[in-house]
Amino acid sequence: MRQPHQPPAPLAEPSRAAQRWRVAALVFVFLWFALGGVAHFVFTDAQMRIVPTWVPWPREVVLWSGVAELLGAAGLLPVRTRRAAGWGLVLLTLAVTPANITMLQHADAFPAVPYALLVARLPLQLLLLVLVACGAGLCTLCRSPKQPATLR
Repeated sequence: MRQPHQPPAPLAEPSRAAQRWRVAALVFVFLWFALGGVAHFVFTDAQMRIVPTWVPWPREVVLWSGVAELLGAAGLLPVRTRRAAGWGLVLLTLAVTPANITMLQHADAFPAVPYALLVARLPLQLLLLVLVACGAGLCTLCRSPKQPATLR
């Protein structure tokens, strides 16, 4: 005789180490985007130099991306907006990738930045995406299935 369908057992709560990792990721991502957002306003001219030439209105793009970084960072703080802010920061990080590529392609225009750092910047952006996903609760590695967007 066939047994009635049993729901799968709930996943275990994240370990203390996973919880600490998530908090550390959240703090890092918040600081990264909050400070980066401020930099868009303090160092606007320097930020404009890395905007690809095919992007219209570089000053406005720099300022609006700074606003987006600040809003994304602020959105990470309340639990109810954390996941939405995380998705926004993932999209923003992907959207600014052409600026990092432009900077690498024109490394001679940035003599103060070591070439190795320009090369490392692209894979480090992948790490940033992982940290955003973990800190904002977008992936299951660091969150409880019962409360997907909260720190526990």
